[in-house]
Amino acid sequence: MADYKGIKGFKVQYLSADPSDPIIGQTWYNDTSKDLKYTGVTAASAWATGNNMNTARRILAGAGTQTAGLAFGGYVGPANVGATEEYDGSTWTSNPTGLNTVRRALAGAGTQTAALGFGGNVDPGNTTATEEYDGSTWTSNPTGLNTARADLAGCGTQTAALGFGGQTPANTDATEEYNGSTWTSNPTGLNTARHALAAAGTQTSALGFAGYITPNTAATEEWNGTSWANSNPMNTARNALAGCGTQTAALGFGGSPITAATESYNGTSWTNDTSMATARQGLAGAGTQLVALAAGGYDTGNTAATEEWNGAGSPTTKTITVS
Repeated sequence: MADYKGIKGFKVQYLSADPSDPIIGQTWYNDTSKDLKYTGVTAASAWATGNNMNTARRILAGAGTQTAGLAFGGYVGPANVGATEEYDGSTWTSNPTGLNTVRRALAGAGTQTAALGFGGNVDPGNTTATEEYDGSTWTSNPTGLNTARADLAGCGTQTAALGFGGQTPANTDATEEYNGSTWTSNPTGLNTARHALAAAGTQTSALGFAGYITPNTAATEEWNGTSWANSNPMNTARNALAGCGTQTAALGFGGSPITAATESYNGTSWTNDTSMATARQGLAGAGTQLVALAAGGYDTGNTAATEEWNGAGSPTTKTITVS
């Protein structure tokens, strides 16, 4: 009878731990757990409960991915915090070095080791403060946003970020681009000025959705690097939600009024998907449409709840059992 090498042309790998980024169809033997495993795909979308954050809080910012996430800033009541935590796909670790400007309702962008935090509320008043994180410490940039604001949205990378919307305290449509050194105001703002909205994408291909105008809005806009264009709205109008992904494959979840609702965007329209286990507002999000992270927020009080999203078709490790 043919063996695996004879069929596939190579032997099954013997590994002491599961690979951190396996490809679809990869097969290996975990010599620690004594299991034969392979990478398949999920058949249906689902949220899974993860370990709690160390500091329960709301209106915080997030960056990174599901297995290398970052959460920072926020409000614990009765004060803002600068607390920074890193997530490894299993547990949160507190960094003793927090934000230099303690604040809530700020925006985040980038990765766990190259993140950007900007804007927010310093109680009293809003700030233009911009800080860069290198995986260890936050460094303040003396050149902040051109428009001080809170409850704004952000996306992109540490050296190519986009910030838009927010409240000054009035709703603003202001859009600014960051090049790793300075912010530049774009003369073309959002079509719908609002705050407490969510974002996905990059500096030149972004998505802005939902938010608060009076009342909530479901409005969705796409950014092409020069101007904003209206797209189809979300199914559930809300504010203080989280977002992640790209302009053509985004995820929006949570929000106010307090909801667990999750929606997926395909570049044209939004589709209702599986709801979170913990309904909440003012939470942080990170990751992609297929593999996302939700952290913190407010339900009946500040929460440290963490949930991991695996969309239909996302990679998943499966164990081969023989009976």
